[in-house]
Amino acid sequence: MISVDFFDELSRCQDIIEKQLDEFLHGDKSYQTLLEAIRYSLLRGGKRIRAILCLKFSEAVGGKWEDALYASCAIEMLHAYTLIHDDLPCMDDDDMRRGNPSNHIKFGESTAILAGDAMQALAFDTLLSSGLAAQTVVAMAKVLAVAAGPHGVCAGQYLDLAAEGKNLDLKELSEIYRLKTSALICASAQIGVLAGGGTHKQVEAAGAYAGALGLAFQARDDILDCTSTEKELGKPIGSDMQSQKSTLVSLLGIEKCENLVEVETSRAINALEGQFIHTEFLKSLANHLAGRKN
Repeated sequence: MISVDFFDELSRCQDIIEKQLDEFLHGDKSYQTLLEAIRYSLLRGGKRIRAILCLKFSEAVGGKWEDALYASCAIEMLHAYTLIHDDLPCMDDDDMRRGNPSNHIKFGESTAILAGDAMQALAFDTLLSSGLAAQTVVAMAKVLAVAAGPHGVCAGQYLDLAAEGKNLDLKELSEIYRLKTSALICASAQIGVLAGGGTHKQVEAAGAYAGALGLAFQARDDILDCTSTEKELGKPIGSDMQSQKSTLVSLLGIEKCENLVEVETSRAINALEGQFIHTEFLKSLANHLAGRKN
């Protein structure tokens, strides 16, 4: 049973992040439409799970959430950019995102691409403006850059596109998910540890928690793509099947996929033991995501 306090704190963190994100994109400019396209994808919904992980891992090592706030916003910017680009016709070709038309449907492909490009740059601008010690900021930027680049989400998206129409085995599919989904989730947790002044051992433990959480998150996504509705998810369902992509459900079936969610969620929670000061919220978050409906 997840306590009411968890949901109150989840909502509080989401509000903090939303308000801070909103402050980064004001102004009456000649390129206002570009800013509107950025705001459209950055501020219209989203669970803010990655940003919240960043805040909470800063607290988990004895730091303050305020020290991780700019970094958490940078992570959301980077995540939003990946979603814009993933939805493009040359990528996953999805017309809906978070219950609204995808960015390229709303603003056109060229503006959507530029909005994504701009948000990736803005993410690093924001992170580098964190105001923490220079050594800490450099370490955080390095983690984010690795997660964003050719050994992170870009590699994951490339492998995902290359796998269309192919029958992958579990190892191959897990590698795609590790790069496309878990890489940024891991970076979020580890950047939070760095912002809070944590140790190398705590960075590793945060990565173990987030890696397991990411696989459980993706497994739940695969299940929902088969069992949910477009209204509940806020995006098209069955798109993986239409693209002839291998998924955890197609490889394992729904029952074994549900079991995988439970196993990886337990693994995530176990990774926290003995490593951090405050873990109750992080444990509840793992359980909450395991049972999510969207």
